[in-house]
Amino acid sequence: MSTQVLIVLILTFIIYIISTLAYSVRIVGVRTGRIAISFAVFNIFSLISRTANSVQAPLLAKTIESTIKTGNPESLLPIFRWILFSTTLATIIGALLMPTFIKVFGKAVEGFSIYRSIPKLLIHGFSKSGIEQFKSSITRPKKQNLAQLKSFKMIPKKIVLFNTVAFAITTVGILASLYAGCLNPELRTTCSTLSSVINGLSTILMFIFIDPFISMLTDDVIRGDCSQFQFNRCVIFIVGGLIAGTILAQFLLVPSAKVIGYIAKLI
Repeated sequence: MSTQVLIVLILTFIIYIISTLAYSVRIVGVRTGRIAISFAVFNIFSLISRTANSVQAPLLAKTIESTIKTGNPESLLPIFRWILFSTTLATIIGALLMPTFIKVFGKAVEGFSIYRSIPKLLIHGFSKSGIEQFKSSITRPKKQNLAQLKSFKMIPKKIVLFNTVAFAITTVGILASLYAGCLNPELRTTCSTLSSVINGLSTILMFIFIDPFISMLTDDVIRGDCSQFQFNRCVIFIVGGLIAGTILAQFLLVPSAKVIGYIAKLI
């Protein structure tokens, strides 16, 4: 495995942990009552997660060019499978880290209201008291939270499904277009360009169905029309949908590459 591929695996792992933890920011906003600050941070996380796959193409470029020269595109499949597996593993670890992150980020939001400066907040975070606060915030996931996944009552199944599909498309988009370019070397530029169209579909699903629903549910909690327990359950199911989406991406990789190659020939 080349150095470029290892870097992609590491970056993908880190970025997908961040994108998973982003969903817990909404829980922090509800608990602290500082919605504006929490949403501002959430938008940063969201931007990182939705542009994460863009680093894969340039780093994998050398490997892809070498594969095209040898005429063996199937040799790329194991590499792409490992990249997708790293997204699944990172999403699972991110989900397990959510209880700790909620406590740490909650203290950071409260601290920002005191320091009113990101640099000062960061300095405090690396101070002795900040490190002690971090250690005291380490929390294991509660079994009752995981047990909630067994009950589908009052869960927005369509939203969870849309989120799963959107995340699967986002996860597989770049890799499928790169693989399509290897299968069709004469059209690889067209195939790589089509990745933005694919990711655009997932963005549409996110902005039309998922983001508005979560925002509306957040407002319902603030007004008292929805309990925080129900809100937390919805977030747990949505994060579970992220994990399912990365697994679904494994099955979509080859069919998506073939569809992209077919569309590239028609254009």
